[in-house]
Amino acid sequence: MATPMTINGAEALREEVAHRKGSLRQEITQAIAEARAHGDLKENAEYHAAREQQGFNEGRIQEIESRLADAQIIDITTIPESDKVIFGVTVTLYDAAADDSISYQIVGEDEADLKQGKISVMSPIARALIGKNVDDVVVVVTPGGEKEYEISSVEHK
Repeated sequence: MATPMTINGAEALREEVAHRKGSLRQEITQAIAEARAHGDLKENAEYHAAREQQGFNEGRIQEIESRLADAQIIDITTIPESDKVIFGVTVTLYDAAADDSISYQIVGEDEADLKQGKISVMSPIARALIGKNVDDVVVVVTPGGEKEYEISSVEHK
């Protein structure tokens, strides 16, 4: 099943793979060589730590490459703008109860970062918003109870 991903998210994963295959892989190989030079590998903590780091790095490379292979990369800027909430848009919500507004970009699972205002398309908020339009009122079920938002704007950026 194809997983949706923004162009920026795919680029960030490609950069991580390049770093892991390039300089990080070389650093780990060097650390293993240095630890080997210290002798007895059975009780060599540096060697075992470096090998463990190598295993993690190679596993992460495989994981990222697999995710990129399965990704459906979506360029939101090529989709005609509308008032409808779809994957990739930045949506501004108004919370009448708190008299506050908040904006989120709806992104793929690997890209989600609440501190940057990016929420996963699989999150309860995004699932409640997808398919709705500006001025619609949406009720989101959260662990703290139901929250009601009005969709103020939808931006393709």
